[in-house]
Amino acid sequence: MENQPKLNSSKEVIAFLAERFPQCFSAEGEARPLKVGIFQDLVERVQGENSLSKTQLRSALRLYTSSWRYLYGIKAGANRVDLDGNACGVLDEQHVEHARKQLEEAKARVQAQRDQQRAKKREAGEETAERRPRKPAPRKAAEGEAPRKPRPQAPRPAAERNAAPRQPQAKPVTDTSTLQLGQNIKVKAGKSAMDATILEITKDGVRVQLASGMAMIVRAEHLQF
Repeated sequence: MENQPKLNSSKEVIAFLAERFPQCFSAEGEARPLKVGIFQDLVERVQGENSLSKTQLRSALRLYTSSWRYLYGIKAGANRVDLDGNACGVLDEQHVEHARKQLEEAKARVQAQRDQQRAKKREAGEETAERRPRKPAPRKAAEGEAPRKPRPQAPRPAAERNAAPRQPQAKPVTDTSTLQLGQNIKVKAGKSAMDATILEITKDGVRVQLASGMAMIVRAEHLQF
């Protein structure tokens, strides 16, 4: 027990629970509804393992049950499960409706934040356009003066014409205080990067939603602008 690594974040606790109780918790994909009172079961089964405290278990459980993928799993006819995956009763209509409202409110908050960011970008673009100096009108030829012929432009080299436009290089996130809820961001996955939207910024990391609808917590070093 002394050699077990200490779990420092709610994300690490959830990963531990998914490995310890795979029939109950999952690290990705749609989550199964949990038994009512499962927190006490967790305390009895795993408190002390990996130096886990009640506070850590409660925080991890709160994050897990508020995620979009868990709320998607709260639907009519679904069974709650205990730590070993045993069915513990069908979800009642009240819980299903409550989860649906939570999901709708979360989506509405993200959409409002996106709209606000777009409005700010439009305002910034209009302000820049107003400040941009106007080009002077072309000089008119005086009476009797022959109009000036435009200077011929030298053709660009073929290599320059055929070159693909350069893509802006993504920058890694070094300070989470610069991030905002609803901000579009990239999540590094190996050599590729996936589009995502920021849902929550915590001390444990940044909770994002991928384009597929899946939500997860990602550390800052795995995020890019």
